[in-house]
Amino acid sequence: MAISDWHENDRPREKLIKFGSQQLSDAELLAILLRVGVKGKSAVELAQDLLDHFGSLHKLLKANETEFCQAKGLGQAKFVQFQAVLEIAKRHFESGLKTRDAFTSPELVARFLETELGHLNREKFALLLLNQQHQLIHFVVLFEGTLNQSQVHIREVVKSVLDHHAAAVILSHNHPSGDPTPSQSDIEITLRIKQALELIEVRVLDHMIIGDTGRWHSLAQHQQMP
Repeated sequence: MAISDWHENDRPREKLIKFGSQQLSDAELLAILLRVGVKGKSAVELAQDLLDHFGSLHKLLKANETEFCQAKGLGQAKFVQFQAVLEIAKRHFESGLKTRDAFTSPELVARFLETELGHLNREKFALLLLNQQHQLIHFVVLFEGTLNQSQVHIREVVKSVLDHHAAAVILSHNHPSGDPTPSQSDIEITLRIKQALELIEVRVLDHMIIGDTGRWHSLAQHQQMP
């Protein structure tokens, strides 16, 4: 049965308008972007097949162009469209952080960091550089690779803070494994950076670790800031 033959409360677009996007499943949201299905399958059925194939919406969105385009019902045009959606989301959350106190909006910070770091297959360490009002001045990725004491150079962190005249920072990195639980090394690095920045009177407000979609860990919220 075609989606047009479904009851209007079950059609993804009509359902979104009537009940809000939060009421739609991952497959229904994906179907809206796909717009059409393939022979023998509606857009919703195709969307569910894609989620089963990739394992999750998160893994679908983090797939590279080759992996993405090889899946049935997808192609370069859809890849470009999905990348544009991700970039729009990133800019939306970034604009919010430029006008709101990031320290009092950990959920907004996490959602922004998910768009920046959550889709990556390699670990990256980044800074959110903030002004006196804890609003975002600049986001910068400083290091890439397994996070450890030798990989994170404190002088580069200090230089970035001084270059942008930041008054405070939020540290961040991703865990490609999907589990955002901090390691002992994560906590030790946080302490080293915090001690270095205290010398120039800049506060480290938090260290946020990003895992799979919707999974993140704030050291400040869990009272793990050294």
